[in-house]
Order: sequence, then C-alpha cells, then structure tokens
Amino acid sequence: MTRVAERPSAEGETKVSGKKTAARATAESMAAKQRDISVSEFFAKNRHLLGFDNPRKALLTTVKEAVDNSLDACEEAGILPDITVVIEDLQPDRGREVKQSRYRITVVDNGPGIVRKQVENVFGRLLFGSKFHRLKMSRGQQGIGISAAGMYGLITTGKPMLIQTRPRADQPAHHIELAMNTKTNRAEVTVDEETEDFPLARLKGLTAGTRELAQRGEFLAAGAYPTGTSVTVELEGRYQKGRGSVDEFLELTAIANPHARITFVPPSRESAAEDETLLAGAGRGRGSADETPGVTAEPESPAQTTETGGVVVFPRGVAELPPETKEIQPHPKGIELGILIQMLKDYEAAEKGGTLYKFLQERFCRVSSSTASEFCQTIKATARTKVSDLEPAQAEALFRAFQEAKLAPPPTDCLAPIGVRQLLAGMLKGVKAEFYAASSREPEVYRGRPFQIEAAIAFGGDLPKDESARVIRFANRVPLLFQQSACSSFKSVTETNWRNYDLQQPRESLPVGPLVIMIHMASVWVPFTSESKEAIADYDEVRKEMKLALMECGRKLGTYLKKRAKMKREAERRDVFQKYIGEISKALSAINGSDASRLYEALLAQAKKRTAIADQRLDDEGKRIKDEDPADQDGVIIVAPTPAEGPAGVPPGGMPGGVLSKAEAARLKVASLAKDDEPALLDVRETPRAGRGKAKAGDPPSSKSKPEASGPAHGAKPRMRLVDGKLVRVDEPGLF
Repeated sequence: MTRVAERPSAEGETKVSGKKTAARATAESMAAKQRDISVSEFFAKNRHLLGFDNPRKALLTTVKEAVDNSLDACEEAGILPDITVVIEDLQPDRGREVKQSRYRITVVDNGPGIVRKQVENVFGRLLFGSKFHRLKMSRGQQGIGISAAGMYGLITTGKPMLIQTRPRADQPAHHIELAMNTKTNRAEVTVDEETEDFPLARLKGLTAGTRELAQRGEFLAAGAYPTGTSVTVELEGRYQKGRGSVDEFLELTAIANPHARITFVPPSRESAAEDETLLAGAGRGRGSADETPGVTAEPESPAQTTETGGVVVFPRGVAELPPETKEIQPHPKGIELGILIQMLKDYEAAEKGGTLYKFLQERFCRVSSSTASEFCQTIKATARTKVSDLEPAQAEALFRAFQEAKLAPPPTDCLAPIGVRQLLAGMLKGVKAEFYAASSREPEVYRGRPFQIEAAIAFGGDLPKDESARVIRFANRVPLLFQQSACSSFKSVTETNWRNYDLQQPRESLPVGPLVIMIHMASVWVPFTSESKEAIADYDEVRKEMKLALMECGRKLGTYLKKRAKMKREAERRDVFQKYIGEISKALSAINGSDASRLYEALLAQAKKRTAIADQRLDDEGKRIKDEDPADQDGVIIVAPTPAEGPAGVPPGGMPGGVLSKAEAARLKVASLAKDDEPALLDVRETPRAGRGKAKAGDPPSSKSKPEASGPAHGAKPRMRLVDGKLVRVDEPGLF
C-alpha cells in the first residue's frame, strides 16, 4: 500500500490523496480574530444573568432596579421616599392567545435628582456607580441594574430610555432620551432639553383612579416632588399578578421600608388569569384604619394599604428615616493576600513616599497606632519603612500577621437594619394576623465584613391554616423573589426545629400552619449567588445568625401558643362549672335553708377566681389590661380577635394578653407546661392539721387548735395554681 504524503498548498489548504481539506488555524490567524469584549455586549447576550430570563421576570426586574435606586437616593439625601410606579399597556387590544405585550414603565421619585453631566454614565453604562468600592450598606452594589433595564428595552423594542431629573427646585428639569451602544458601553443621547413638565402631567389622567387621586392632591402632586428623577423604559414584557409579580415586589418592599410611600398604577389588562395573591388574608383596606389592630408606629392608627380605582397606595407606616450609615475601611481579617498586595500598590501610587505605619491606619479599620507598630515589628520593619520598600516576603508575612492578630470586629455604624419597631409596623401593614413577633440580632462578621440578621413572624388571623408557612426574604431591604431553595434564608427556616414551638413540621421542610416568616440580612456586601441578586450564598456564619433569630421569634410564639391553650382549658373548666352551679345552689338551699342566689354568686365568684386567666382582656394595642404595669416584652404584638374568631368557650377579648413582661412570660410558660394535678414547683410550707401531732413551739395559735376547712387532706401537700401572677391552692373543697 502506497502512502501519499500530505503537502500544504500555497493557499494554506492541505491536500491528502489529491483532495482538499479545510485550512487549519494558525497562531497568526487566531490572533487576528481576537478583540475586546464590551461588558454591555457580554450581558446583552447573557441577559439571564441579570434577571431578564423571560418577559414576566424582565418586567419585574426593571421595576425593582428603578425602585431600589430611588429608595437609596432618597435615604442618602435624608428625604422620606415618595415613589410612584406606573405601568402602561401599549397593546391593550391584543388577542387572547398573545402571552406578552409591550409596556411602558415609569418610576418617579422625590429624591435629590441627578446632575446633568452624570446622566449618561448612570443610565447608559454598565458597571458604573459609586457603591461598588465602598463598604456601606446600600441596595445597589454593582452599578448594573437600571442601565441593564434600558439596554433590555432597547433590544426588545428599539426605544431609548426617557429620563427627567430636577436636582434643584428653583430650576427646570432636564429631559433626556438616550440609548446604550453595546459595542462601546456608552450612551448616545438623542434628545436633551429643559422642561417644566415634572413630574409628567399626562400620568395624572391615565385612569379613573389617577384622576381621582390627582384631584385630591394624592397623586404626583407638584409640591410632593420639588426635586427628583423620573425614568421611563419601554420593553416587551408580561404583567401577571401572583407570586413573583410586580404586585408582590411592591407589597414586600412596603413591608421592609415602612418609611416609604409607594403608589402603584397597574396596567389595564393582565396577560393571564389572576393568580393567588401574595399573602392569603393580607387584605387590602379601603381607606379605613379601624380594620387593622394597633401598633406603636406613626401615625397613631396603623397605615393600611388602599386601592382607589385600581391604583394601589402603600402608605407610609413610620415617619422616620433609617439611621444614617457611614462608610468604613476594610477589616484586616477580611482581605486576601492578592488584595493586600494590590492595596499596597494603590497606596504607593496615591501617596508618594507613604509609610507602612500610615498605610495600616488609613486603609484599615480597627488598626490603632499601637497595633500598627506591632504589625511593623512582626515583619521586621519600622514605622518609617516606606510601602515601596516592602519585599514580597514581607507582604506575605504581614498577611499572616493579620490572620493571627486579635482585633476588634468591624464597626457597625455602616449598617442600617430595619429595627424591631419598623419590622412590626411593616408586618402589620402587609399581613393580617393575630400574633406578631420580631427579633434583631447583634451584628456579626463574615470575611471581615459586618452583617446583621433580623427576623419577624406573623401567626394566626386570616392566614391559611393547612398550608406550609410563607417565607419572605430580604437583603438590604430589597425583597428576594426567586431561587428560594438556593437561598441561605430558606435553608435556615427548614433547619429550625419549629416543633419545639408547638407547630407541625415535616422532616426537612417548612412548618405547616397559619404562619408568615420574614428574614432580613443587612450587610455592606451581601454575598449573592449571581448578578441578578436573587439568593444569598450559604455562609456558615450567616446561616447560624439566621437560625438564632428565628429561634428567638419561635420562643415568643411558643409562649403565646401555650398560654392560649391554657386559657382555652380554663374556659372549658368554667363552662363545666356553670352547667351545674344553679342546681348545686338549689340543693344546698333545700338542705340548710341558705339563700340560693347568694350561694350562686359565691360559687360563681370562686369559678371566676380560679379561672381568672380566661378573663384577660386586651387594649387597643394588644396589651393585657391589668392593675400593675410591668416592663413589656420587646418585639411582640398580639391582636385580639372578634368573639367569632376566638376558641370555644373564650369570651370576647379573652385571648392571651398582648405584651408580657419577661418574668411573667417565664412563669406562665412553666405553669402551662405543668399538669393541673401536679404539685407546685415552688416549695410551699404545709399548714399543720389537727391530729397530726403536738404543735411545736413558735407555731401560730391557729395551728394548735382547729384545722382549716379548706386545707388539703391529711399527709398531702397543698396543690398550687398560678392565677394572675399569684400562687393559690386548688385543692379546697368544691368542684375544682
């Protein structure tokens, strides 16, 4: 067999046995094809990474990014947020088989506005912003969101973004229309002019609801928006209510941000049949504040979500802004070797001749002058050693010294948690239940970055009783609506043993019952699992704090449930007594001639005394009304149901007392765990009986002669019962 040698042709082709084959690539030909990839071009092809997976999610993501930016801007400027979200359906006459439509989304805020020269950078460039490099709590982190929404709108409809911004109240607003060039990651402005039409006047006449609210001065009133920004994006999307919808996002945002007023104008038509609402029993009011229980929030009566002609208004629950946060420097234990080397280079470039001693104090937190001197000595350097003179081995030794040093945790004034009071106000505004509890943990650290976990629960009321608990997740006050099973928040809920708190829970699943669980993580850098910011990464330190916060709320709920069961038992005992009290009175009157009515009243008084826990009543804030005024238990609100909602035998207002002191809650917990026929846990001295022996010296005179008619039987310890915070005997003669 003869083998024909391969011979390259002049054109770069290879001939084998007289046949031509495809040319092979060379290093030069491959180099000629290589070029830079713009970040906007990359995300245009991989928009699912940013949350634009499908039309419905794209609509939500656009609203989410605009609202997040508005809330951040208002809070940094010290302005109580007033945000209006308008979604217009541009194809209302489409056929029923069409699953998506073209929408125009407009978000208006009363923030500080944006200076003109920064508009192209903020809305027309990806990865441009002021929040990425600073260690300070904020909703936005990467500088991608709102510009990515404009890019998606341009790709799907070809329409540019419309921006109106007024940074000064005494000057006209800037009206700008721009489109992003994905090849260069730069904005191309098509319209740039000034206007007095801010906020847009045409929005006031969109629907009957907007016209009615505008006439009352409650919709886009000029006085409420002296400065601010309006962003309009036209895109292909799908509007549908239910889980994962714009309605759910805004409802949860109102819960986590009770200081904000949010107005939502939905489109005239849905893309599909309406799904189940976010929280069963949440219930939207119709302007009546009396339907919701009291809460210690401003204004005095709790804010209720209202709906006017289809326009939904989430009112402001508290009139206080979150605490102002401060930017901090990195913590030595939170950096890595490569980052440390880069920080040394950056400091050398910024501070010519800068010393290591100053570098350690200026570029790190929790490094004092004495600590900086110790670090210098550890790597065999002095306080005058310049950063430029450090050897690579010294930089590595400095990194090891960071890991071995005992340093204080980072400061926590960079965080702005929601707070127990605001958590309760938000839950009361969004969830209609009978019991509310909240917990706020102390700040902790992961990878040198401070974070804080908060949790709240709502139980009972109108929530579904035979379904799994609803988990709502937040990160820096932003709702997380997708990738629930991959989130550390969800895993912490399933790992918490809710059976300890009298709830049903299948193995490795959510608890079952009328329960809503809320978890919030506040951090200078939330470890999201992806660029779309939909789930929190599973760090051990983070999950541990989440479980501890949930267990604290669970203990409060367990105390409440045990007390409610105790009240029900006491009410049933009283019912049994009242069935026979009349016959007993008549029988005793026939035997000894006593007054039957007086006997009836005396026996009834004894029944009420021994079942006094069933008579607890609540005030308008859910607190138990009683003579003494103990310190209230933090983070608990209990709402008294109507008589029809209470358990059998419990009179109106007879549900558990709302706010309990810690000592009383502990006593009630112990008392409810004990059986009625068990002896008291406290050591109570027995009363001496006649015939049990001679009286001892020093005994009271009454113990030497006649026995007590109401004492216990011979040789038995008196049985005690906790009634209204006091121990009384329960073994006296009678039905009880």
